[in-house]
Amino acid sequence: MRSRSTLGTVAVLTGALAAAGLAFAPTAGAVSPGSATATYDCGSWGGGSATLTATQSGTAATITISSSVTTPIAVGTDTISSTLTLAKGGGGTRVFTGKKNPARSAGQSVIMGPLSGTVASGDSLNSYFAGVALKMVIFGVTVNCDAVTSQSPGPFVFS
Repeated sequence: MRSRSTLGTVAVLTGALAAAGLAFAPTAGAVSPGSATATYDCGSWGGGSATLTATQSGTAATITISSSVTTPIAVGTDTISSTLTLAKGGGGTRVFTGKKNPARSAGQSVIMGPLSGTVASGDSLNSYFAGVALKMVIFGVTVNCDAVTSQSPGPFVFS
């Protein structure tokens, strides 16, 4: 009987240690702010305000863009290839890409994402920089958008 008691004690202790380990395990990273707005100029496609919503899990991050830029033609689900380039504080860039979008009728605002990218702890990212901040390829037509304002309330800071 003594060996069963010892095994039971070991099992209880192992379970308690596992639970304690989960309580002190590192959590997934968080990005702040969770959303920001910026203004984009997309040439003949127009321009306007866009809301960028960011999420983070470790070094993986996603950004979804809801813009006031409208599509002149109907687009189907997952037919817009998007590349969002964000300026990194201190130099360099981080790129988020994807082919994710809901179906939109002609004249509706464009929604893209989630676009996926990789970040590092401490990255401070802003869509405002010299160059094309957002590139969309729709039915083989490339639409380049320049950010004409910094993000408000500020850049995304990843932890």
